[in-house]
Order: sequence, then C-alpha cells, then structure tokens
Amino acid sequence: MSTSLKLAHVGRYKDMAVLLIKYGRSDIVREAGWDGEVEPAKGTAVAPASPKAEELAADLEKLGPTFVKLGQLLSTRPDLLPPPYIEALSRLQDKVTPFSYEEVERIVTEELGVRISKAFAQFSREPLAAASLGQVHRATLRDGRQVVVKVQRPNIRQQVTEDLEALAEIAGVLDRRTKIGKRYHFSGMVEEFRKTLLAELDYRREAGNLTTLANNLADFELIVVPRPVTDYTTVRVLTMDYIAGHKIDSVSPVALLEVDGEALAEELFRAYLKQIFVDGFFHADPHPGNVFLTEDARIALLDLGMVDRIGPRLQEQLLQMVMAVSDGRADEVSDIAIKIGEITEQFKEKEFRSRVADIVGRTQDVTLGELQVGKVFLEMTKNAGETGIRMPQELTVLGKALLNLDGIGRVLAPDFDPSASIQRNSSKIMRQRMLKAMSPGNVYAGLLEVKDLVTRLPARVNKILDATADNKFGFKIDTGIDAGGLMLGLQTVANRITVGLVLAALIVGAAMLMRIPTTFTILGYPGLAMLFFLAAVAGGLTLLLNIALTDRRKRKQAAHAGHTHNGGP
Repeated sequence: MSTSLKLAHVGRYKDMAVLLIKYGRSDIVREAGWDGEVEPAKGTAVAPASPKAEELAADLEKLGPTFVKLGQLLSTRPDLLPPPYIEALSRLQDKVTPFSYEEVERIVTEELGVRISKAFAQFSREPLAAASLGQVHRATLRDGRQVVVKVQRPNIRQQVTEDLEALAEIAGVLDRRTKIGKRYHFSGMVEEFRKTLLAELDYRREAGNLTTLANNLADFELIVVPRPVTDYTTVRVLTMDYIAGHKIDSVSPVALLEVDGEALAEELFRAYLKQIFVDGFFHADPHPGNVFLTEDARIALLDLGMVDRIGPRLQEQLLQMVMAVSDGRADEVSDIAIKIGEITEQFKEKEFRSRVADIVGRTQDVTLGELQVGKVFLEMTKNAGETGIRMPQELTVLGKALLNLDGIGRVLAPDFDPSASIQRNSSKIMRQRMLKAMSPGNVYAGLLEVKDLVTRLPARVNKILDATADNKFGFKIDTGIDAGGLMLGLQTVANRITVGLVLAALIVGAAMLMRIPTTFTILGYPGLAMLFFLAAVAGGLTLLLNIALTDRRKRKQAAHAGHTHNGGP
C-alpha cells in the first residue's frame, strides 16, 4: 500500500479500489498506484460487465452510513456519473435495522440528564423510522404536546470520522496522481462532504435550521415546518413537533383528488424560490421522503439535516441564470456560468457555449409540464465539467433540489409548469430582495460609510487646500491631451454622477416609505413614497434624454472637426 496512506484504513482503501474496478474504472486504480496491491474480493466483476446502476446503490449501502451519504452526494454530480447512476443514487434511502430500545433509553438519559419516564408522558418503544445516522420515536411531553424524538446511533460519530479520514486520504492520492483527480479536485469535494456530514451529526444545528426555516416561511399558509423543543434537544437527541401525514410519494391518487394539487405545488415552488433567492438559506434535500402531505392538506418539510446557504452575489447570478433558462436566452446563461465557474486550463469555451445552447434550446421545445428546471442545471454542470469549467457546489445542490421539486410538483399537479411559476413569481422575488437590501442592518452599514466619509472629509479638504495654497496642487496629464476638454469632460461626468446619486436616494427613500402606511395614497400606495418614485422616474428620463442629445451633438462636432482636418471645406 502507498506510504501516503494509513495502514489503519487499509480496509476502506480496498473497498474503494474494488468499487472502482467493478464499475469499469481500473484506470484510476492504476494511475493511483494501487494495482497489484489491492485485489478485488472473490466474485467481484472486474471487467466491463456493465453492472446495473442499482448495484452501486446496494454496494454503498453495504459499506455503511458514511458511504450511503456519499452516494447521496454523488447523486448531485452529473459531471462525474452517467444519468442512470444519478437516478439510482437519487433514490438511495438509508433505511437500516433499528437499534434496541435499551440503547435509545441510555442515550436519551445521558443527553437529557433525566430518565425517559420523567421527561415524557409517553414514549414509543418502536421507532417510526430508522436511518443510518439515527432513528425516530413518537412521544408525548408532560404538557400533552405531541412530538417525535430523533436519537443518534451509538458510536456513529467515531465510525463516520474514521471513514472521512480514509476518504480524505484517498482523494488526496487521486488528486496528485490521476488525471480525473486533477480535473475535478476530489479533496475539495470530500472537505465539503465532511462539513455537511459532521453538521448532520450535531442535532442542535438541525434544531436551529428548523427554527430558521419555520420563521422564514411563516407567511406561507400551506407550508408547515416542525419546530424543535429546545429544552429536549442536544447533540445526539432532537425533539420536535409531530406532524401527522404521509410521504408525498405514498399518497394515493384518490386522496390527491381531495386536495388542490395545483395550489400546493405553486406554494411549494414559491416557498423554495424565496428560500433560494431571497433568504439564501434553503432545505437542500426535498426528496419525496422528506416532504409530507399533512392531514389538513398542507405540505410539511422535514429533516433539516441538509441545508445550504447562498451569498447575496451568487443569489443574484443564479436568479439571472434561472430567468435566462426560463426565457431561452442561451448566450446569457453561458456568460453567467463562465462568470460564476472556475476556469481550468482545459476550458473549451466554444464547445461549452454550444452545449449550453443545445440544453437551453431543448427547454423551448418541451410541452407544458415536461420542463425540468433542475435537470437543466444538472446537465449544465455535467457539460461544464467535461469542457473544463468547475461550477460552484451551490449550483449542483440547487439543481438537485429543483429536480426533486419538479417531481413533487408533478405528483401534486401533473400539468404543473415550474418555468411558468418562475416567471409568475420573478417580480415578487425582486421586490423581496429589494426590501431585504433595505433592512435596518444594511441601512445602518450605509450610514456608517457616510459617517466615515463625513468625518474624514474635512481633513482631506484641508490637505487639498494646503496643497493649493503652497502651489503644490495639480494634475498629471499626458502631453497631447487637451487639458480644457479633459476638465470639461470630468465636470460633465461629475454632474451626471451627482444627478444619479440624487435619483438613487429618491428611489431608496421611496422604497423605505413604501413600508409606512399613510392616509394619503396614489394608486393604492403611500402618497409620499409615490411622489419620490415619480420624481426619480422623471429625473432619470430627463438625464437619459440629456445624455443622448449631448452625446449626439458631440459626435457630430467630432465628425465635422475630423472632416475639416482632412481638408474638407
């Protein structure tokens, strides 16, 4: 075994090598220098026997919880695996044999510091569900509140930590020695995977995620998120509201006829657009097992172990990309993708643009209900990787989330069109983003910058005046430049900037005043805010007209001067 790998992890190295050989990537094993050192187990297919995609999911399940989660991560990477494997891994569920009630009782007692019988009025011995990281029991608090209690598996943290160390070492070897490793940088993927998985093992984080999402979606009447019971939540125990309902993919067609599926699909999609493009915090794993149809005909979002965050700048770029895909603007999609991606030495821009144009073009030919926005993003990620550009991890997570939403939307309403929903809600999203930008924190930050400018301005003005008095103030201008024309141009630019700042201040003031109800209204909106807005519109149009007329006049003057200089009359 390579000296860069630890002997304590030999078993995991062998497992990974066997998987690579079985699924036709023995070239990676050879490049990594493991050929001859790791032999596949007896009976393992080592040639292009073309194992079925479902076999990979089963093999990962056999390797334990870390690799089940790894499979779920790989299901978001169409740039690494072909579509059949992506589909098989997307259905990968970490259902395992539950551990004993005695262990549950021991862990709950250790974490809460009190016996189950003292903390709960009732506690079911049989779990509602068992997964690789933990299992869920139904219970009742002493005050009668119906809850579920998620209990972490014994010793799972130690097992996951050891597996993550082995994966990090394997990724490092692949990055250094193999072509595919240098292309995709597996170490970065494993590091992101490590952060995500360790966060899932801290149930306090999931409790915080539940609270944040519930608050963010409080205005959505058809969406419900269970709230945690803080006093009964620790690192290994999570207590939260019990929500009666059924997994969305297990609801019978007859039951779906009794609910307004179109309204539910629209509400769910709108809630995700707000999470992604306004809040920057979203439920990253909305597969059918985590989405319930409640008994009161609402949508419940469960299991907040996997969440993702998107920064304001990337939010804007992704929103622009979604809108461009929805409208079929392939060139704009390519421009945004190149801007947010990491360009490698192997980047083939012309080929990438051609592939994006083909992907976006296909979206314009589909009929109502056939467009899958998430699939478009996953295909784009795949083609980006093949043409030498690494897309940000947030794009693949977004693509996977939207793909799951597409499927759920079609269960609720077969003719639901996510692209049309994006177009319907785009103006509202932009309005919400503007209101968020005008939050007290952002306003105070702007005021602090203004304060800094005002406090520093006198000292700077004094320096300028002293330099002027001592005849040391001046501009460095290259010879051959018309100094008078330059100063006139600078004055024109300064005037336009000043007018622009005044107009921007009017718009900002109007946006802030929109939130203050008044008896004086115009078209149903606060009157003073509308006056500010109309003044900004009028000033903006005047400025644009002035710029157009001035530029036109100067072009004519320049053309006339050039004609005279060349010997014209």
